[in-house]
Amino acid sequence: MNIIYTLDIAGTFAFALSGALVAKKENFDAFGVIIIAFVTAVGGGMLRDVLINAHPINWIADLNYIWTILAAVFVMFFFKSKVAPLSKTMFLFDTIGISVFTLLGLQKGLNFNLHPFVALIMGMVSAVFGGVLRDVLTREVPLIFKKEIYASACLAGGVVYLLLGYLGLQENLQFIVSATVIFLIRFISVKYHFELPKIKNDIFGK
Repeated sequence: MNIIYTLDIAGTFAFALSGALVAKKENFDAFGVIIIAFVTAVGGGMLRDVLINAHPINWIADLNYIWTILAAVFVMFFFKSKVAPLSKTMFLFDTIGISVFTLLGLQKGLNFNLHPFVALIMGMVSAVFGGVLRDVLTREVPLIFKKEIYASACLAGGVVYLLLGYLGLQENLQFIVSATVIFLIRFISVKYHFELPKIKNDIFGK
């Protein structure tokens, strides 16, 4: 099992656990918790695969994703009091997760001979749209639409990945450097409360 796949599974677990915690907070039943955990963990990758017509869909091709999601739901049900306070740990795994998911989605788009810009968008979709679907299903405004630098961190890291690829950097190093860029942008933006500017008035507004 290589390090990238290990991080992919760890990110899947963290996303599933965060989704399960949100569903539990909303008083969903056991089935609802599993569905929200599933959507949060693999919804972005599944949407990407549908958009680029990649078959089999990510979680269908590898059942380890399913077992990982079920393990996260199990942990939430039986150790919720221990897991819920670990917000910093969950943030760490979430940030690692979006870093890895962005680049895996970008790589998959390039492997399907998509234009690099489209592949970049597919990388972002892989990383953030599971959370968007979770928020929609739990009747929340998606986090990426209202605060924090999240999707834009994915796009920045994806651009770095493409640039390093054009420069001929070794693939593993290319992946590590780009993932680190996403991680640092996300971490620093949250630590220092950086946000993208909001549109309050039109360009001619007073």
